Amino acid sequence: MSQSPTAAPFTARDFRNALGRFATGITVVTAVVEGATHGMTANAFLSVSLEPPLVLVSVANKAHMHGYLQQTGRYGVSVLTAAQEEYSQHFAGFGASELQPEFVEVDGMPLLAESLAHLIVTVTDAHVAGDHTLYIGQLEYLKSFDGEPLLYFQGRYARL
Repeated sequence: MSQSPTAAPFTARDFRNALGRFATGITVVTAVVEGATHGMTANAFLSVSLEPPLVLVSVANKAHMHGYLQQTGRYGVSVLTAAQEEYSQHFAGFGASELQPEFVEVDGMPLLAESLAHLIVTVTDAHVAGDHTLYIGQLEYLKSFDGEPLLYFQGRYARL
């Protein structure tokens, strides 16, 4: 029988690097507050339940979106295509400020045009987890489209 290695201490950078090896899709989460559209890039997004249809997005407690979701209790999700890397950068705060995203509005919620999927979600629960809050919500609206996804892997954009 071989001996198992002992657990070694790790840094926050080690943790981030290891989890960076999990390829994820990229979304833009949107909310409307006082008539203004706000968006945030998120790759910590996942399905939670099929019945009822629930999803989860993880939002940093220091992010503006954290306050917006607490205020509105409703958000949109646009799953990005490989051609929408510029939107990912923009809503992460790294893109060109002059970029004018094209939205389609569904039931008062702005969703990025030409995305792979559109979801509208009502927050049903929120759990503080360390420096983030996990916003769980039930789907109000769902529509999917054909295309290639934009992925994130080891701190860089990737494609299938």
